[in-house]
Formats: sequence, structure tokens, C-alpha cells
Amino acid sequence: MLTKKILSTAAILMLLACSPQFDWREVRGNDAPFRVLMPAKPASFSRDMQLAGLTLNMQMTAADAAGVNFAVGSVRLDDPGKAGVVAEAMKDGMLKNIDGQITQAASSPDGIVEMQGKLPDGEVVTMAARFIIRGPRVYQVIAIGPAKKLKQDVIDTYMSSFKTD
Repeated sequence: MLTKKILSTAAILMLLACSPQFDWREVRGNDAPFRVLMPAKPASFSRDMQLAGLTLNMQMTAADAAGVNFAVGSVRLDDPGKAGVVAEAMKDGMLKNIDGQITQAASSPDGIVEMQGKLPDGEVVTMAARFIIRGPRVYQVIAIGPAKKLKQDVIDTYMSSFKTD
């Protein structure tokens, strides 16, 4: 009888230890042609933003898991020739939002930029971001959270899963 209780307790503890913090699932953009793995059920919304002197409607899809926020934002430009300055404005805006600095620059135009900064409440955060131009669309793909929670394998899984359709 005691052995049965010990085995049951051990089985429950093993199941708890194996429960994933990140329940990855493929998500497709509602208004923008992309797909990405997100670690929880996302919410979608849009809002007008000022980027590079332009008022643009940004579509956002975002999820939170284990204290880390994951988001894909996209804007559609009437003039695709302004995509580069809009992507740069997105990056500058993200840096400003976390009062941050770049700790690792992208090694390619679509590469990952890593930033360190603080939220308004003083919490120190790490952000990994990609700023991607595809035709008339500019995407920002970000993961942000405490450094101890935003591990490299999580960044790699999320960032490498992003694809435009």
C-alpha cells in the first residue's frame, strides 16, 4: 500500500516536472500574411502609430507565457520605398520603450537584435527583436522578458519560426 502511494506521488511529480512552460502552436496573422509559433493563445488588436513621420495602422498579435511577452506587429505602407526608415523607427521605438541599449546587433538585415533595458516599473528586461521588410509590409517580431526567463532556446524557437506567406 505504501509503495503504491510512493509510486503515485512520484508519477504526479514527474508529470508536473514535464509540464511545458511554453505550449508552442502555429499562429497565422489575421490581416498580414505571416505564420509564427507562439507559446500561448494570442490576442490580436490594431492601433494607429506614428513611425518615421507617417501615421500607420499597426496590426498586433501577442501572447504571454511564463512572464515573457511575444508579439508580431505589422504595418502596410503605401510607399514601400519608406520601409527601411519605418523599420528603423520601429527599432528606435522599442529601444526607447525599454530605455535600452543594443547588446547584440543583427548580423543580417532580417537578423535578431538583442537589447537590454528597463520597464517603467524598473524591472530589468531583455528583448530579442527582428525587423523584417517584405514588399509593402514591415514586421516587428519581439520577445521581451526578464533575462532569467528569456532563454536562448526560447528566442531561437520563436524567431526561427516566423515566416511570411
